Amino acid sequence: MDRPQLTALLDAIRRGELSVEDGLAKLRGLPFEDIGFAVVDHHRPLLSGAGEVIYASGKTADEVVAIAERIAAESQDVLVTRCVPELGARLAAAVPGFVYHARARLAVRAPMPLVVSAGTADQPVADEAALCAEFFGCAVERLTDVGVSGLHRLLARRDRLWSAAVIIVVAGMEGALPSVVGGLVARPVIAVPTSVGYGVAANGQAALHGMLTSCAAGVVVVNIDNGFGAAAAAARILRRPS
Repeated sequence: MDRPQLTALLDAIRRGELSVEDGLAKLRGLPFEDIGFAVVDHHRPLLSGAGEVIYASGKTADEVVAIAERIAAESQDVLVTRCVPELGARLAAAVPGFVYHARARLAVRAPMPLVVSAGTADQPVADEAALCAEFFGCAVERLTDVGVSGLHRLLARRDRLWSAAVIIVVAGMEGALPSVVGGLVARPVIAVPTSVGYGVAANGQAALHGMLTSCAAGVVVVNIDNGFGAAAAAARILRRPS
C-alpha cells in the first residue's frame, strides 16, 4: 500500500463511506505478509516512496512468481533484478503488467509511459518528452521511427502499446500517428505535434490542427514541440490517487 492508497482509505473511513472494521480488514496484511519461504514487505512504498525489489538470483522461479503475485495483489509496483528470460516470460504470463527487459535482466511492473515518435526528425522532441518524464520519476519506454508511412512498423510492436499506462505520441508532417495509436489502445494518448514538415506544414500548424481534429476518442494535444508539457501531463496521470 502506498501513500495515496492509504490516504484514500482513511478519507473513506472519515467520511463514513467505509466502516472501521472494513478498514481494519483492508489493513490486515500490513506492514508485511509471511508466505512461508519469504516475508513480503507491503509497507515499502509508504516508507521509502518506491516499490519493492525482488533479487531473483538464488530463488526458484516459483518463489519469485509467488512473491511478485502477492506484491501485485496489493497494487504495488515491483522490480525483479537478475531476471533470466525464462523467468521474465513466466512473470509476464502470471502477473498482469510485467514487462521484461532482456538486456538489463530486469522485469518491471509499474505504471509506465511509452513515448512513440513518427520519424527520426521528430526524435529531439521525443527525447525531450522521455527525459522529462524520467525526471518526473517515470520509468519510460521508447518506440521510435514508426510513422504512418510504414504502418507495419507500428503494428508489429502493438504489444508494447497495449502494455503502456499512458502513451505520448510525437509526430510532424500531417500529424496522423496519434489517431492511429488512439484507435488501437484504451490508454490515455497525449499527442505532440512537431514543427517538422515542408511548405504548408507551416512549422507544425498542420500537425497541430490534424491532432486537434483527431477521429480517435480520448486523444489530447499539447502545443507544437512541447515534449516537456506532454511529460508533465503523463506524470500527473500516473501519479493520480488510486
